[in-house]
Amino acid sequence: MNTLVGSSDGKKFRTFAQSLTLEALLAFANDQLSRLTPRYRLQRVPGCELEIQVVDQDMGDEIRALNSLSGGETFLVSLALALGLSSLSASDTPIDSLFIDEGFGTLDSETLETALSVLDELQSQGRQVGIISHVDGLATHIPVQITVEKLGGGRSRVVPPALGRAG
Repeated sequence: MNTLVGSSDGKKFRTFAQSLTLEALLAFANDQLSRLTPRYRLQRVPGCELEIQVVDQDMGDEIRALNSLSGGETFLVSLALALGLSSLSASDTPIDSLFIDEGFGTLDSETLETALSVLDELQSQGRQVGIISHVDGLATHIPVQITVEKLGGGRSRVVPPALGRAG
C-alpha cells in the first residue's frame, strides 16, 4: 500500500498531486512566457517532482537553473508564473486581480513595452492589474495612480488619484 499511495502522513500522495498541479501551471505559464519572450520555456527538473528549470531556446535548448537568470529574465518568468497561476484558478473562484511589486526597473525598454502590453490586454479583459513601482517612465502607461509621498521622520502619506483626471 505504501508503494501505491505512500505512508499514513500522505506526503507521497501530496507530492504527486502537487506535481500534477505544477505541470498544469507550467503549461499556462509557458503560454504566457511565449508572449513575453519566446526565448524561454519552463519545465520540471527530471527526477524532481516539484523543481523548475528554464530551457533557453536561443542557446540550443540549454538547460538553465532559475538562479542563473538576470533580474529582467527573472521578472518575466515570475510574471509568466503569476499569470499562469491566475489561469489555473477554477472557474468558480477566478483571480481577477494581479499585483506586481517592482521588477520593472530590471527590464530594457523593449521588454518593458512587451510586459505592459500583456498587462494592458489583461486589463481589457476586465482584470484589475496593480503595479507597485518607482520607475519614472512607467507612470505614463498607468492611467490611475495612487502615490505615496515621503514626509520625513519615517512618515509618509497616500495621495489618491485626482478626481476626473488620470495620473
